[in-house]
Amino acid sequence: MDDEMLRSNLLELLNGGIAYPPVRSALAGLKPENRSMRPAGAVHSVWEELEHMRIAQEDILRYTLNPKWKSPTWPVGYWPDPKEKPTIAKWAATKKRFFADLNELKSMVRNRRLDLTARIPHGEGRTYLRQVLLAADHNAYHTGQVILVRRLLGDWPA
Repeated sequence: MDDEMLRSNLLELLNGGIAYPPVRSALAGLKPENRSMRPAGAVHSVWEELEHMRIAQEDILRYTLNPKWKSPTWPVGYWPDPKEKPTIAKWAATKKRFFADLNELKSMVRNRRLDLTARIPHGEGRTYLRQVLLAADHNAYHTGQVILVRRLLGDWPA
């Protein structure tokens, strides 16, 4: 196996932009008043999708790196309160934390001392590679949901 190629491909997945827009692009230009809007036909708002992405990605990352990490209770712990409307500060903090954790995942992938195919010592048979793929897959799915919500709101560039 070509370790360099594997790591390069994983970074492409985490960055997005190959088969779908990167998360930053999916959020760019979103009107602030649409952050918490749920259009007809959508289960969640952009805010709910982004906060869910942040929580899930944080859980995947922390579970991978910290044997003492306690995951949130499913499903309520993985989604914000639907009545909560994000303030400007809350929206900015969620974005900052999401991208900080994404950068930490990328650093983990770049760390050549880490065998990505090794089992996580406390990981119930899971590997580092599996966790990276899980985070990338989850982010890709919910990035698509963000775009769908924006399209339903008429807040997506033509």
